Amino acid sequence: MHVRISDDPARSAANQASASLRRILAGRERARILVATGNSQLRFLELLVQKPHIDWTRVELFHLDEYIGIGIDHKASFARYIRDKVIVPTGIERYHLLDGLADPEEVARREGEALAAAPIDLAFAGIGENGHLAFNDPPADFETEKPYLIVNLDEACRRQQVGEGWFADLSAVPARAISISIRQLMRAEEMICVVPELRKARAVADCLEGAVSVDAPGSVLQTHGNAWIYLDRESGSLLRNSDR
Repeated sequence: MHVRISDDPARSAANQASASLRRILAGRERARILVATGNSQLRFLELLVQKPHIDWTRVELFHLDEYIGIGIDHKASFARYIRDKVIVPTGIERYHLLDGLADPEEVARREGEALAAAPIDLAFAGIGENGHLAFNDPPADFETEKPYLIVNLDEACRRQQVGEGWFADLSAVPARAISISIRQLMRAEEMICVVPELRKARAVADCLEGAVSVDAPGSVLQTHGNAWIYLDRESGSLLRNSDR
């Protein structure tokens, strides 16, 4: 794991992600990527899709998670987010969107088979206010081999979604979601995590400097040798080792 603190983590992360995509595509026919959503990823993805000399037609896209019970027309749908922020701007032709209105077990099985069919070259992620990685809330399952899981969302996670403006109140936030598993996410050859804002500072410190634990799901990033964590001054403010 490598941690970088800067005034503009989204730009730094986009520079690395674009360079990695060019390198991957120079050496093979296609690149397989995992894309995260949420407010923390907005500027990073906006900058990334504007980068030149990336042949997006040779990129195959998966995303980390989706709420159960809402469809792509809902403003909080992650499939909609991916479509609007990545697919439309880049013209990606190969993508796998999780359908929140279909049978969740079948979606998890079908998309999980596609995801696990070949290695993931590059994964984007964030860390939640409760330390979650994707929608793996604490205590997370670090053992399952399933590529996608049906998970229950805890109250802290659901409150974060309200606080970010995706839902009007807690009662409107779905209680379950489809999420990539921890083990599947950690199989990515390279990970780029963008985690800005003061509200993430406690989770960042617990996950990056605390014990690796299911109670701080993002702590598993410590075990990945090619995971890059991009923080701003606020999100990194509680780290003891802040000289980065």
